[in-house]
Amino acid sequence: MNILNSLQWRYATKKFDVKRILPEEKIHILTEAFNLTATSYGLQPLRLIVIQNKELQESLVPHSMGQRQVADASHLLVICIENTIGTAFIHNYFENVKSTRATEDSVLNPFRTQLIKSFDTKSKEEISLWASKQAYLTLGNLLTVCAAEEIDACPMEGFFPNKYDDALDLKSKDLRSVLALPVGYRASDDPFAEFKKVRRPIKDTIIRL
Repeated sequence: MNILNSLQWRYATKKFDVKRILPEEKIHILTEAFNLTATSYGLQPLRLIVIQNKELQESLVPHSMGQRQVADASHLLVICIENTIGTAFIHNYFENVKSTRATEDSVLNPFRTQLIKSFDTKSKEEISLWASKQAYLTLGNLLTVCAAEEIDACPMEGFFPNKYDDALDLKSKDLRSVLALPVGYRASDDPFAEFKKVRRPIKDTIIRL
């Protein structure tokens, strides 16, 4: 399928085939795509929790407004943001740039200093909001990759992040959950698979100047 056909094919899957499991190579593609997603400044203030544990998935259903996709999907992906994004985090990023590209400190220092100073002026809430925006960028990329790979998925905001954080012990990892993405294969009797896609006309959404 070309990419437009793939995007027509995908939908927010409401019912997964509980017997079908994504092969490891598909999960590898998703984790690599997660890691390759563009983020502001390239800082990647995100982590991805990959869950393939039916007991744990089932336990998260009550914290997901009863949505069965969480338990019935092959895997549950949880996109999280880092709670502590400051000088040390930014410094580690630039050390990674330095070792990966063999870039001299004299080149990196002006931007590193500017970025640290900028984040020092932001409140914790502002940084959290900024990081959450990167999570949404990542979700969009993952949905496109899922469509291209014929992996069914259901993007979810409808869960209680604090309950997920407790259940997954995210506080010990200094993380906070933002988005959930059950992935797998649609059930043959999911009626939503046959629904026509509802979108505004192109003439109402595209402005050419």
